[in-house]
Amino acid sequence: MKVIGLTGGIASGKSTVSRVLKKQGAKIIDADIIARDIVQPGCPALAEIEEAFGKEALLPDGGLDRAYLGKKVFQNKSLRNVLNCITHPKIREQIIEELKKIERESPEAIAVVDAPLLIEAGLFDMVDEVWLVALPEEMQVIRLMNRDELSQEEAKRRIGSQMSLAEKQKYAKHIIDTSGSIDDTVKQVVKLWKEARFGMTQASST
Repeated sequence: MKVIGLTGGIASGKSTVSRVLKKQGAKIIDADIIARDIVQPGCPALAEIEEAFGKEALLPDGGLDRAYLGKKVFQNKSLRNVLNCITHPKIREQIIEELKKIERESPEAIAVVDAPLLIEAGLFDMVDEVWLVALPEEMQVIRLMNRDELSQEEAKRRIGSQMSLAEKQKYAKHIIDTSGSIDDTVKQVVKLWKEARFGMTQASST
């Protein structure tokens, strides 16, 4: 099995790339889905979040108030670190379990760990290579403003709260440029997928 780490900044087009890879046959492990699952009512992570951030972090039905928590951590790095210390280890454990399951059931598969914080959370050490989805920051700001109905200032603040593109590039084997059309993005992804598949075939025949 080959494991690819897929990452990229907010509103970079990573979800589009992930969908293309899934269509090509990749086994996708979505860290965002895992992150949502581990904070469901009754889960240890939710209790820890309530203890750290207070009852204000919960909705009336006992679920996590994502809007409240998101606003708090985007504005405060130390609070963001507190949240990450609660969630990242649990996300990592779940990803490891899913990778083990894929390897048992489909040892010839290519698994893709789709994680926006792949590098920041130290998850890159469990993948064979990192694919980074990237575009110029000015385009990223516009896409984020349109997607989430944010002001330019708020969009820039959210992007600025993440690791810089230049820093992420140091970890990437391949960079997927999403500044063009969707067709351009698809062509890049399919090409990289075919190269990865060919590499696995070559390795297994030697």
